[in-house]
Amino acid sequence: MANDKNDATDTPQVDLGRLSDFIGFRLRRIQNHLSRNFSARNAEWNLRSGLFSSLAIIAANPGISQNLLSREVGLDKSATVQIVDDLESRGWAERRRSPTDRRFYELVVTDKGQDALSQLLANLEETERDVMAHLSPAERTLLLELLDRIYQSCFKG
Repeated sequence: MANDKNDATDTPQVDLGRLSDFIGFRLRRIQNHLSRNFSARNAEWNLRSGLFSSLAIIAANPGISQNLLSREVGLDKSATVQIVDDLESRGWAERRRSPTDRRFYELVVTDKGQDALSQLLANLEETERDVMAHLSPAERTLLLELLDRIYQSCFKG
């Protein structure tokens, strides 16, 4: 462990060793921190992993299929089925038969789900506010662009 102190928290800095070379570790470390804080802030909602992000993606993409939702959230299809079941039981989303292909369902957010999403998004903004305050607007834009580029590379070749 290095003797340097983190000015913001006065916590000793830890040498990450070879882990410092891996983006997955760095991303997961940040995600774990933010997820813990978001979960604590939303404890009364009793949210399972993936529920909030699924609701947000369905709201942004009315009529999305469960398969595409599964890919975008990064969960396997069976976990996505359970999440959609949970969203339906809460009255936050509905499965509707596709008008163009009756074999498939489209997912849509209900008014109740939109109200819940609005509150959850406000809580997420509050959760990330302090962390993102350390970046300039240009740095935030660049970070998001780089993360999207990395994500897209996950589906190439």
